[in-house]
Amino acid sequence: MNETPSPKLTALVIDDELQIRRLLRVCLEANNYKVLEAPNGQEGIASAAQHRPDVVILDLGLPDMDGVTVLKRLREWSRVPIVVLSVRDREDDKIKALDHGADDYVTKPFGSGELLARLRVAMRHGQPSAESALFRSGQLEADLTARVVKFRGSEVKLTATEYALLRLFIQHAGKVLTHQQILREVWGPNYVDQTQYLRVYMAHLREKLEVEPAKPALFITEPGIGYRLLIKGNEV
Repeated sequence: MNETPSPKLTALVIDDELQIRRLLRVCLEANNYKVLEAPNGQEGIASAAQHRPDVVILDLGLPDMDGVTVLKRLREWSRVPIVVLSVRDREDDKIKALDHGADDYVTKPFGSGELLARLRVAMRHGQPSAESALFRSGQLEADLTARVVKFRGSEVKLTATEYALLRLFIQHAGKVLTHQQILREVWGPNYVDQTQYLRVYMAHLREKLEVEPAKPALFITEPGIGYRLLIKGNEV
């Protein structure tokens, strides 16, 4: 029997350099992407609204507006994964882009293998699959699609930051996440040393989602390293 080919993912490339767009088209089409192109910010925003791509590759140095402005405009209505691809390699440029909603940042010149890997990670984080959208561990239940969290059968209200933190743990359930990884993902790369933020919000999560917050059974501390969300069977 012939296997059914997997559906193509759509990538929107927003870049004013024709050569870069051609290079990306060749690379992406060879890896089963359908490619859309936009040479400036306005056309990029319009194309994203019309075609709803699976991922956006965005240059920061656009002729009509800064790429960060495009980021802000897209994030007003869309959670599409966005990977910035730019010659700007200063730390503050990267932080600014990531803080305004970019999922990742790749500098030019780039390797096609690395870019493809970054795109896969961005889409995996940005759009959880149906299999990973429903999560259970012990008495914790979370529906990432509906953004509903329950503990002991009752819905729990989480703040935006608490939810982002829980979602990150669920995406990496069973694995140790370092302090720096968590801070970078939830608060941004300029907060990687602010471990007091993390301690406070871990206490909040444990208060809401642990039977005994002082003796956590789900959100486990890995001393000197970070935290781990355990995967446990259902409990009465």
